[in-house]
Amino acid sequence: MRVTIFCCEPDEEAVFREKSPDYGIEPVITAAPVSESTIALAEGSRSISVGHKTPITNAHLEALSALGVQYISTRSIGYNHIDVAFAQSVGITVKNVAYSPDAVADHTLMLMLMALRQTKAVVLSASVHDYRLTPTRGRELRDLTVGVVGTGRIGSAVIDRLSGFGCEVLANDSRQTTSAHYVSLDELLHRSDIVTLHMPLDESTHHLLDAHAFESMRDGAYVVNTGRGSLIDSTALLDALESGKVSGAALDVVEGEEHFFYADHRGQAIEESTFTRLHAMPNVVITPHNAFYTDHALNDTVVNSLVNCLKFEKGASHV
Repeated sequence: MRVTIFCCEPDEEAVFREKSPDYGIEPVITAAPVSESTIALAEGSRSISVGHKTPITNAHLEALSALGVQYISTRSIGYNHIDVAFAQSVGITVKNVAYSPDAVADHTLMLMLMALRQTKAVVLSASVHDYRLTPTRGRELRDLTVGVVGTGRIGSAVIDRLSGFGCEVLANDSRQTTSAHYVSLDELLHRSDIVTLHMPLDESTHHLLDAHAFESMRDGAYVVNTGRGSLIDSTALLDALESGKVSGAALDVVEGEEHFFYADHRGQAIEESTFTRLHAMPNVVITPHNAFYTDHALNDTVVNSLVNCLKFEKGASHV
């Protein structure tokens, strides 16, 4: 069975080459994303595996379908880089992978603590040998209320970790999957000192936190996002930070990140944007969409992508 693997990083490639024989899969591996110049690599593969860093256009999907591709396993939880409905219309099934929720949950708690203790400002000052205390004291989680929006595998893992800090936890989701106290989104925003987002991005959650939502928040609240950048209206967040309504933000994902993340921009002039203005603020911590990036999660991602392709192939062969 042949599977073409696009947008494959060197560390992923090592795991793909190690694990593929266990599943009877012959991997065709390229570091390049799906594009007009690379689509031909998928010829002979009914299933392909793709990364989340580069969008797959509808034209790409049509070309893949014409080559006989019927299944795409995206090595991510989110689907926002692929038009799943259009893929289905041209005969391609798209599925995501499950990986350790602990990677993102750990990163979320790290960002939360960094925001509360003004770690960015402290580290930047220390890097130029300024070791004075910051003008504002940090805050302790046990004294705060944390609102978790989205209680799937990752949100639930965040709630598990928060239980050790002694803080009050509120939750919001259409399904109540944890023992946390579930409330409406409006109540959660009104009562929480920290709001952390773990929802998928779709039409209903796009700009879930907009100007109205920020106005509804408790004065001086903090925002953490390890879900998807467009869950937050970045312009509204910037306004809330500049006005002092929001005390700080810790973001692993940001609107417009595709223009910056996963590339080396050192020594380059970067045009001012909402992203760069957020990045320059001392009370905003930004990490480059790397919450998922652990050895355990990488292994899960590769193995589950292979398993997904194999399951589809076995199912298709019995049709």
